[in-house]
Amino acid sequence: MLGLVARAFCASSALAVMSATLLAAQAPPASAPRPDPPQLKQRLDDIRTAAGTEWAETFEFLCAANANRANRPDDPELTPTRVFDNLAVVGRTGTAVWIVTTSAGLVLIDSGYEDQLDSVLLKGMAALALDPARVTHVILAHGHADHVGGARYFQQHGSHVVMGEADWALAPTLTRDLTIGDGQTLTVGDVTFTFVAIPGHTAGSLGVIFPVKDGPAMHRAALFGGSVLIPAFVSDEGLPQYARSVEHWASVTRAMNVDVEIQNHPLYDGFAPKLARVQQRRPGQPHPFVVGSASYQRFVEVMSGCAQVQLARRAGVSRTP
Repeated sequence: MLGLVARAFCASSALAVMSATLLAAQAPPASAPRPDPPQLKQRLDDIRTAAGTEWAETFEFLCAANANRANRPDDPELTPTRVFDNLAVVGRTGTAVWIVTTSAGLVLIDSGYEDQLDSVLLKGMAALALDPARVTHVILAHGHADHVGGARYFQQHGSHVVMGEADWALAPTLTRDLTIGDGQTLTVGDVTFTFVAIPGHTAGSLGVIFPVKDGPAMHRAALFGGSVLIPAFVSDEGLPQYARSVEHWASVTRAMNVDVEIQNHPLYDGFAPKLARVQQRRPGQPHPFVVGSASYQRFVEVMSGCAQVQLARRAGVSRTP
């Protein structure tokens, strides 16, 4: 018996060591970042000025010298909230699922973690009296598990799944369905979704632009669905591609006069205080998520500038001192 216990202890210890090793291998570099050279410090000052107070969180998050904060499956749950008349949000503070109400049914943008389908997504929908049986489409901004987890459930119940071409390979549990490319649209009832290819985080990452309603007022919302939260996790090929995608996104959102900013990883855009203000909002008060088209472009300018800074830092690190 003692031999069995000893072997079991050794096996569990080995498993713990292996797990710790795997986690360490996935963690971003722990070494202190090199000091930024003077020209990069000046560029950072310029981006900080462009960010102002409204996008200060965006600057601090995306331009951080050793960025290592990402979403987690145990982030606090969001209070399910109707943000606009036809747009609701559920999920977690680091991984949001947006639900668009159309005249022909519901459209999900992302679907959260697979093991949180009942405990987070469906529970959140129930709190808002949104019937899962009315979901006609699930738009997946990219193919990682924290976004595609609940999609199979809806696909099995008759919903269409929408994703970028290259990311179907990342979601083998899904049946290949509607593939969307840059500049294409999808109309569901009275809502038309416009898609923008933004490769970098994944090869098939998508941005989504669509109309939202606030009483009689109409606005245009945009969700950049391929945010790079930890640059160290992105390949040498992927990071410059990501920077180009942000520039492309800026051009399209400017042309479409986007004035509402939302994210599927709302960790760097002042989401929490805006959501709290929506929950406390009274008739006639300004809508917290309607930032205006000029402000939205400043937000994207900060994203773009920080991507260029991270590229410059990587180039500096890659050179021999």
